[in-house]
Amino acid sequence: MPSGSFSGAPGATDDLIQRLYEQPPDGFVAARTAAIDEAKRAGDRDTAKRLAALKKPTVAAWVVNLLALRRPDLIDELVELSSALREAQRGLQGDQLRELTAQRRQVVSALVGAARKLALEAEPDAKLPLGEVEATLSAALAEPSVAAQVRTGRLIRAASYAGFGEVPKPRLRLVSDTDTDLDTDLDADLDAEESDEEGGEVVEFPQQSTRERQAAERRRRQIEQRRRELRRELGTAESAEHRADEQLVRAENAERDAEHLVEDLDAELAELERRRTEAQADVARRKQARRTAERDVATARRRVGDVQAALEDLETDESD
Repeated sequence: MPSGSFSGAPGATDDLIQRLYEQPPDGFVAARTAAIDEAKRAGDRDTAKRLAALKKPTVAAWVVNLLALRRPDLIDELVELSSALREAQRGLQGDQLRELTAQRRQVVSALVGAARKLALEAEPDAKLPLGEVEATLSAALAEPSVAAQVRTGRLIRAASYAGFGEVPKPRLRLVSDTDTDLDTDLDADLDAEESDEEGGEVVEFPQQSTRERQAAERRRRQIEQRRRELRRELGTAESAEHRADEQLVRAENAERDAEHLVEDLDAELAELERRRTEAQADVARRKQARRTAERDVATARRRVGDVQAALEDLETDESD
């Protein structure tokens, strides 16, 4: 169990919960069970129920929790950068976005390094899923609600985010190293295609023949048709991507919930096994007490028989 005597005061319980989430996940269930038992012995059922509701974190979540609990200043820096990125993205300020995006990578990299150091100090031989840690911190940058969860230091699983920030749909899908508008890129690609095949921009000069003007008009219509088709395909692809992301999140959550259920059942089984062992010991003690009582009864009965025989002998002697 985490160090420190049990106290049912809300602040003390919060400190205990923090210590639970700071220690490596391998010891979480046992420490939680010990804390629950101590709360029950103290007669604090509310705290025992509160502790029983806690879920074991994954290794990645534990690493992020360590960072949030021991280096909250770094998490504050992450949140400040997140706000700046959202502001820049709302205004579509390309230069500022590129600068902040580069800063984002530097900050996330530094945070991952700091989290790794803290985790290895706590568990030198731990195998750390740093990719999941980085994904969680990147999600905190993109989504204020994730950042708020990270700040609590009580994550139970890693987070991920398919896009970044408050992204207008469907014109922008995500912010990367360059401030890219998908429609603008699409137009540029198609214009480049037209330029390559036509030898430059289509301009109708008076010298052009009727056949040339008709050919140019057909080409323009073909390009416009292709542009519409590509935009429809893009919308369909983005919708499919969104559905796949949601399905992945649901599958990951279901997997984590199943894992936590197994862990909780393991903890309950351990508690039942402990109680079974105590009950078996109590049965053994009571069996020994019964055997002692049986010997005492047999001794008493023999004594009664001896006394009765002595009385009978005495009465016989008197009659003679």
